Amino acid sequence: MKLKLNRPLCFFDLETTGVNVTNDRIVEIAVLKLHPDGTKEDKIWRVNPECPIPAEASAVHGIYDADVADEPNFKSLSKTIYSFIKNADLAGYNSDRFDIPLLAEEMLRAEIDFDMAHFNTVDVQTIFHKMEQRTLTAALKFYCDEELVDAHSAMADTQATHDVLMAQLERYESLEADVDSLNIFTTRKKSADFAGFIVFNKEGEECFSFGKHKGKTVEHILEKEPGYFGWLLNADFPMYTKKILTAIRLRKLNT
Repeated sequence: MKLKLNRPLCFFDLETTGVNVTNDRIVEIAVLKLHPDGTKEDKIWRVNPECPIPAEASAVHGIYDADVADEPNFKSLSKTIYSFIKNADLAGYNSDRFDIPLLAEEMLRAEIDFDMAHFNTVDVQTIFHKMEQRTLTAALKFYCDEELVDAHSAMADTQATHDVLMAQLERYESLEADVDSLNIFTTRKKSADFAGFIVFNKEGEECFSFGKHKGKTVEHILEKEPGYFGWLLNADFPMYTKKILTAIRLRKLNT
């Protein structure tokens, strides 16, 4: 089944200093851009994270401090990267829970107005987990009968993610081969901020998913406890979560 695209779809993968979406940094980003006419472009950037890369992270992706010492920082690359992906949708492997939130943090830190409302997303891992329950290496073997060479290099993982999605569309007739449908299918639980701190209730209202106000609407709590908003902005939450909270507060003030 051929993937139906109304605009480009960017498969991407990040290699990072760790797995904390708020505090860790990108050391490599690879993007494979699939156009509606079937043509492809790929880009890869090495990034100086401006902090030491922990040994345990280097052991996974093979990128060490010396490898990125002379590379530009993310802010220097941010406009180029954003320009490449901004009129496309996004696809990745475990991207909704990791790559997209971390990319959003880096973009906002670089003062790029990154808004996920402009993107549909396809998390290929979710398709796999709903259908088969496996890892990316196993997914590539299962769907494509291929071995994943250079696992945890950004471009190898990006290409594998693309190949797995194409094979999934061939295997599962029930999957709709368009990004809107895949976006719905691969969304585990609809959240406003991707990190999952702000989710939607049955009425479509934003609610807190954590702490003493879990399940309560954000608008109600911010109106009832104005100081809670200040605490949230100063606490260790992702910048994108804070951006969404600020937008909700401003929306309420303007009504």
